[in-house]
Amino acid sequence: MLTAKGKYGLKAMLHLADAPSGKLVMSEEIANRNTISKKFLDTILGELRAAGFIIAKKGRNGGYALARSAGEIPVGHVLRVLDGPLAPIACASRTAYRRCEDCTDVDTCRVRLVMLEVRNAIADVLDGKSLSELQGMRALLEEDPIRWAAAV
Repeated sequence: MLTAKGKYGLKAMLHLADAPSGKLVMSEEIANRNTISKKFLDTILGELRAAGFIIAKKGRNGGYALARSAGEIPVGHVLRVLDGPLAPIACASRTAYRRCEDCTDVDTCRVRLVMLEVRNAIADVLDGKSLSELQGMRALLEEDPIRWAAAV
């Protein structure tokens, strides 16, 4: 399940993606416009900066901006940084695999096999979407929200 940290991180990244190129955005603005606690947002922004997704400049004219174009940032990568592996259980994870203590045979465990399918489906969607594609969803929603919602 997507945590509040992951959700707020995506909202912050989209806020930065929507900013004019080269404009730095203050964390207060991001927090206020997206109804996020500034203290929590500052923690999230620090993790995104450490992962290389955003840049930060301190001082009077400081703020945050994307480190690269929105089209180059897959949603799945952002969520892994903030929430960890996408797999619903550890034995289905590619990045944080851990065998279940009660498992007698990982190759034939039916629970693991179905969770691998779930993990792969989630990764296909999230890694296949960039921030710029999420930005484009706003136009679709504004154009025809009922049709778009029915398609999802």
